[in-house]
Amino acid sequence: MSEHRARISWRHSDGEFLKGRFSRKHTWTFDGGLEVPASPSPNVVPPPYSDATAVDPEEAFVASIASCHMLTFLFVAYRKKFEVTEYEDEAVGTMSKNERGIPWISAVTLHPRIRFAGNRAPSPDILSDMHKAAHERCFISNSVLTAVTVSPTETD
Repeated sequence: MSEHRARISWRHSDGEFLKGRFSRKHTWTFDGGLEVPASPSPNVVPPPYSDATAVDPEEAFVASIASCHMLTFLFVAYRKKFEVTEYEDEAVGTMSKNERGIPWISAVTLHPRIRFAGNRAPSPDILSDMHKAAHERCFISNSVLTAVTVSPTETD
């Protein structure tokens, strides 16, 4: 099949590592050359050892699920001849503790808001089936144990 790569780079720059007082800010570099500032969530590691303006792994996880669902939904819509003109999602990941007491993102809820071209929009039942098909075919959703729920938002 295929491989997908990311380079994660961190270098100790200041602080006392052995006392846990050091920056966790780092960089993600993707195969196309894009560099993204990354950090643990300030909810996990307090500032100044984290950076709230950087992407944290938890929100990247949620974004990857939402992005994969969107891309797969667009494919499903195209195959069904429904022209999508806009797609937005306010995805939310919920952290809880597993049976061993270790935090994990146990649920992700997607809230897609989709606009279709002209007067050719799917009925609510067909739209629900399209989201189900997108979820079942999404590479990322098929790769994780996290419960993923799709709760579409009505368009005006």
